[in-house]
Amino acid sequence: MVVAFQGELGAYSEAAAQRFAPDASLLPCPSFEDVFRAVEAGTATFGVLPIENSIGGTIHRNYDLLLEHALQIVGDLELRVVHSLIALPGTAIDQIKTIYSHPQALAQCDRYLRSLPGVEVVATYDTAGSAKLIKDRQLAGAAAIASERAAAVFELKVLESGIQDFADNITRFLVVAPAASGPRTTPTNKTTVVFTLANEAGALFRALSVFALRGIDLTKLESRPIPGRPWEYLFYVDLAVGAEDARCDRALAHLAEFAPVLRNLGSYASTLLPRSTAATTTVAAGDLA
Repeated sequence: MVVAFQGELGAYSEAAAQRFAPDASLLPCPSFEDVFRAVEAGTATFGVLPIENSIGGTIHRNYDLLLEHALQIVGDLELRVVHSLIALPGTAIDQIKTIYSHPQALAQCDRYLRSLPGVEVVATYDTAGSAKLIKDRQLAGAAAIASERAAAVFELKVLESGIQDFADNITRFLVVAPAASGPRTTPTNKTTVVFTLANEAGALFRALSVFALRGIDLTKLESRPIPGRPWEYLFYVDLAVGAEDARCDRALAHLAEFAPVLRNLGSYASTLLPRSTAATTTVAAGDLA
């Protein structure tokens, strides 16, 4: 089994991939698009992709890619993220003039960064990639916001740990794979769909009512603009119900009566903990076969 993730070794996505399938071979990919391509091409069995963070919000690009590709969501998991400020050995915090990291990590550490006057903040493609940049170029006076594992991988020094704005910094990841060709063997309890609506009064209320009338909880609702159609939107919805539940089929059949576009992105067995006790959680690869 091969699991693809975006970023360098030491990235948080690598940690999520290891948590998902501890015994799998891991395939680092430069971009989210490359993760999708690797799974579609059969180079990887699964892809693990961040979709939202409890501080920084949604990773919108991955919602767009779910629609652009034919892969299915087959699971999700959460990872508690602890950010560290790391730099070349011998560097002190008061010597730092530039800090590199992924935009999401920078957003998650905004208050900390604003406490460092005169420091330039530079967005990069990856947290661990920022650590690699500093190591490869031997950048004096520079630091990265990344994981302690990234510091170990690239032989850097941890200057300060736990610098995120809130202690409960949790990223939710999706697991994607080719659409299953055989019968489903694992009960599901979550479904993700995307749909469009006519631009008319009450359209969204009518759409959401197909779930409310059947007692289906919506755990997330996200809108995304439709490229080339200004001020028209796609609606992504996570439903707390699986494909085996008749309410799911009935609600989606009802929605299809007036939604011009409706696509089921996957029904899967979610093991996320309730928000009050949310913590790192594991989805076993065998449960997704």
